[in-house]
Amino acid sequence: MLKSPVFEISVTGDYHSLILSQKIVEPFIKKKFKRVRAVAKFEGRELTFHAAIQKIHGQYCMMFGKRYQKELGIFPNDIFKLQFFEDTSKYGVEVPEEFEAVMLSDYDAYQIFESLTDGRKRGLIYTITRYKNSQTKIDKTLLLCENLKRGIRDPKELFKS
Repeated sequence: MLKSPVFEISVTGDYHSLILSQKIVEPFIKKKFKRVRAVAKFEGRELTFHAAIQKIHGQYCMMFGKRYQKELGIFPNDIFKLQFFEDTSKYGVEVPEEFEAVMLSDYDAYQIFESLTDGRKRGLIYTITRYKNSQTKIDKTLLLCENLKRGIRDPKELFKS
C-alpha cells in the first residue's frame, strides 16, 4: 500500500485548506490516486479522514475544514503532523454501518445509488455521517432510498419527506 512519509504542515491561506508539497503528493498523482486517507496528529490527538488532492493555481492542496481543525484542536498556523495513505475504500469515505445495512436491504435503491457519480455518492454518505444518532442515520437512509426510487436526484430534495 502506498503511503507518504510523515510530514509537518499548517493550515494556511483561507484557513480551510492545506498547501501540499509536490514531493509528498507526486507518488499518489503518478498512480492516479486523487483521493487519499489521511492521518493528522497534534498534541496527542489523532484524526483520520478522507480527502482529495487538488491542483489549484499550480499548487497542490486539500481541504481541511473547521470541523477537522476543531476535532484536532488546532488553530491557523499551528504546525501538526500529517501522513497520506492510498485510499482503498469503495467510495473514498468511511461508510456508516447504518447506511450500509439499509442499502443492502433495498436492492433497487442500491442500484440507483450506484448509478450516481462518485462525488454525488460521497456527498450523500457525508450527509448521513453527520447525524450522530444511529436511528436518525437509519431513518435518513430509508428516506434517501425511497426518494431515489421515486426518481428524485436533486441533493437538496433527497432527504425531504
